[in-house]
Amino acid sequence: QVQLVESGGGLVEAGDSLRLSCAASGFTFNNYAMAWFRQAPGKEREFVAGIRLTTSTYYADSVKGRFTISEDSAKNMVYLHMTSLNPEDTAVYYCAARAARLGFSTDQWHYNYWGQGTQVTVSS
Repeated sequence: QVQLVESGGGLVEAGDSLRLSCAASGFTFNNYAMAWFRQAPGKEREFVAGIRLTTSTYYADSVKGRFTISEDSAKNMVYLHMTSLNPEDTAVYYCAARAARLGFSTDQWHYNYWGQGTQVTVSS
């Protein structure tokens, strides 16, 4: 049974940092590209960051230079380290997985597996 479980969300102030974690199970982790998406109230879910084959990383322009995605394949974990947070980063953050052989995608509809999400709220 495939499971993606996010954790680490919370309420922080503008300028703070936060690290999200995603624990993956039920599939061969090294065969999948992992990504973080987010959805703010009233908005569509959007791509935030992705990682494929450990070293290839991708970022949305809005988070480039502030967010860092990484993974620990020995632990089947994916992380999103977020710095210089601002209120526009407030959203539910989701972890997602897609078969790495298919290449990387920023399109949410190309991802097979999703976590339940973790709320990040940034106060001004």
